[in-house]
Amino acid sequence: MDLNLSLLLAYALSVLMLVATPGPVVALIVTTSLHAGPRQALLTALGTHAASLLLALLAVLMLTTGLALDPRLISGFSLLGCGFIGWLALQGLREAAGPQTAAATAPTAPGRRGLANGFLLGISNPKDIIFFVSFFPQFIQVSRSFERSALLLTLVWVVIDFAVLGAYILMARQGFSLKYKRQVTGLSSLMLLAVAVVGLVYSVLELYR
Repeated sequence: MDLNLSLLLAYALSVLMLVATPGPVVALIVTTSLHAGPRQALLTALGTHAASLLLALLAVLMLTTGLALDPRLISGFSLLGCGFIGWLALQGLREAAGPQTAAATAPTAPGRRGLANGFLLGISNPKDIIFFVSFFPQFIQVSRSFERSALLLTLVWVVIDFAVLGAYILMARQGFSLKYKRQVTGLSSLMLLAVAVVGLVYSVLELYR
């Protein structure tokens, strides 16, 4: 069989560790599931998947065309993304600090908004950008066919990412999480804010290096 199984397994484990580690996407998914329900959280997850597919396409184009992105361009894009993550964090902190009754009866956001938030967060998530631009190409030799390798690696990412995010959505709807909705929302939002601040500092330093 024309497939490097050991390399594929290493890739799958790397993706699992990356996706399962709490970060901006997980924080947004958990907060959305708590306040708008699992369906809205699922739409948000689909938005992040669309962003992942776009980043994977960018990685493939870089490999096939020899395209090299200017590090300052990446840093500038990451800077904008961190600003968006910070905005989401402040929104979450505002919900967590509001009255309990208002949080419990918060209206469900429109589906398009969930998709848009998921896509914007996914496309600007520093963790995903670094993975697809720098890490993804290291596994492209998983098979002799470049096209097959790119498709397989992308599918593995989507399956693992969807499974892990689905697990987070279900866990967020358990009794403990619902009972402490404000605390979980506040913690998730603080995590988003920390990622935004660290990312902003790093991106600014890279721009002026």
